[in-house]
Amino acid sequence: MKPRMNFYQAAPETMKALVAVESQISASGLEQSLIELVKTRASQINGCAYCINMHTEDARKHGETEQRLYLLNAWRESPLYSERERAALTWTEALTLVSETHAPDADYEAVRAEFTDSELMNLTTLIGTINAWNRIAIGFRAVHPVKAKTAA
Repeated sequence: MKPRMNFYQAAPETMKALVAVESQISASGLEQSLIELVKTRASQINGCAYCINMHTEDARKHGETEQRLYLLNAWRESPLYSERERAALTWTEALTLVSETHAPDADYEAVRAEFTDSELMNLTTLIGTINAWNRIAIGFRAVHPVKAKTAA
């Protein structure tokens, strides 16, 4: 696969604004582990190899376990995730697949039970932002780094 363009060079001010939103979310008080789980899960749903690679590496740097990362796409069947994480992952899936789900009331109620208004707004913005990044990376064919030993 060959990248289509360098989106940072094409629209540096737009990319700067998107990075600023990311910085705001990181400073919002949401747990870094939760942020990385949400980013990874949305990226799995969207099939964004670039972002899955980035956010699983970031999650590991913040102490996330391999087991939880491996099981993330089957989180509903695993006892490894807290109720707060489950609510966030439910909301992530509902909003990432919004054209199919229409953000069901039950999913909203689940996330409301675990997050304050401010946290919920930051979580929702996080989900929207990672979906934007996924679309940029997929649309412009961003290629994740490849270690020489694992390259095909």
